[in-house]
Amino acid sequence: MRADAKENYDQLLETARVVIAEAGVDASMRDIARRAGVGPATLFRHFPTRESLLDALLRSSLEELTQQAEALESAVSADDALVTWLREAVAFVRIYSGVVTLMAAALSDVNSALHMSCDNLRSAGTRLLTRAQAVGTADKNMTGSDMFALIGALGWIGDQASFSARSDYLFDVIAAAILTGRRYGVAGKDVNSTVVTLPSAPLTN
Repeated sequence: MRADAKENYDQLLETARVVIAEAGVDASMRDIARRAGVGPATLFRHFPTRESLLDALLRSSLEELTQQAEALESAVSADDALVTWLREAVAFVRIYSGVVTLMAAALSDVNSALHMSCDNLRSAGTRLLTRAQAVGTADKNMTGSDMFALIGALGWIGDQASFSARSDYLFDVIAAAILTGRRYGVAGKDVNSTVVTLPSAPLTN
């Protein structure tokens, strides 16, 4: 990639990060191009579709979440690993309004630019869930797709002004429903677990 093309690419990604954080994943592509100081043709040359732009923007964070799940598989107890990762996943989907709908659609569309990243994320979460189920600490009837749906639902709740104040409490309600033998205190903290520090840096996208 030529130096000027690389500069345009980086500028478009950084502008898209800001615009999408403000307006959600349905932000105008033309507005992104305008604020980046380039023409629409330049934007579409680098990113032919909205999904290709979002894939470039979100891929690193999705991969980081997947890596965190892999690290947690052997780092802590099965139930603590599952809850820690679930909390990180919910925090991620709350960053960009509307990303839940996009990720759900990508899972069922193998031609989507986001399909592989989303499928890898779901598989990583499924392994954590299966591990907890194997030791009897998670609902045996839950599937990885169920958990992915709950991540989306919790992310949506946190995105709504009317519900966001209760989002931490509702997360605890869902976590207690997934895991057997868990109790939560008034402050919303699991009284059975220890604090888990993730091995990688916090998500920045």
